[in-house]
Amino acid sequence: MVERVKTGIPGMDDVLHGGIPKRNVVLLAGGPGTGKSIFGQQYLWNGLKNNEPGVFVALEEHPVQVRVNMAQFGWDVRRYEQEGLFAMIDAFTGGIGEAAKRERYVVRDPTDIGLLIDTLKDAIRDVKAQRVVVDSVSTLYLTKPALARSVVMQLKRVLSGMGTTSILVSQVSVTERGFGGPGVEHAADGIIRLDLDEIEGELKRSLIVWKMRGTSHSMKRHPFIITDNGIVVFADKTLRIP
Repeated sequence: MVERVKTGIPGMDDVLHGGIPKRNVVLLAGGPGTGKSIFGQQYLWNGLKNNEPGVFVALEEHPVQVRVNMAQFGWDVRRYEQEGLFAMIDAFTGGIGEAAKRERYVVRDPTDIGLLIDTLKDAIRDVKAQRVVVDSVSTLYLTKPALARSVVMQLKRVLSGMGTTSILVSQVSVTERGFGGPGVEHAADGIIRLDLDEIEGELKRSLIVWKMRGTSHSMKRHPFIITDNGIVVFADKTLRIP
């Protein structure tokens, strides 16, 4: 029997035939506006509600803004931080600014992957994390795409080795059909691709699971929406992109 981690996102666990296999490192790839950050944050929040501690690595946005964004969906993580069940890693500010001084986990040089990994290990140990989200991993190799696979592999060794089930958010351009960096698709255990396409004059969101080690999964493209409570996936519907 495969041990699974439920995403808790309505409809998503049906698409994954029960959830993400434990210890998998999943690449969540998509263009701007597709809902990648919301997906990752919702995954962490559902873990916290299920007594599964988590870590969020903020590479793209100020940690304060991440907390504000999450609270807008009713996901107030501050209580869990105080209880030692959730950690926010500031890999965005470099420790600059008043708010950054109040953060417990700060990566002084966000471009230093070794430093980031050391901080990540500390945070995982401290909160006994079972779920980790890195948003976004592509920030780490944006200027050096040749390092993409190596960076993902380094993260995977730590994340999987420490027993976490993780999501690495990966940015792709609107027209790009790949997953955000050469070779990253081979390094990850799973790939979920989020898309935003214009269909008959209207923007529609959809997702497809390209691969997931350790489980079968739906091979169809499923529509999803973003509500006031987060993402809802329509596992019983299929979207065709012209």
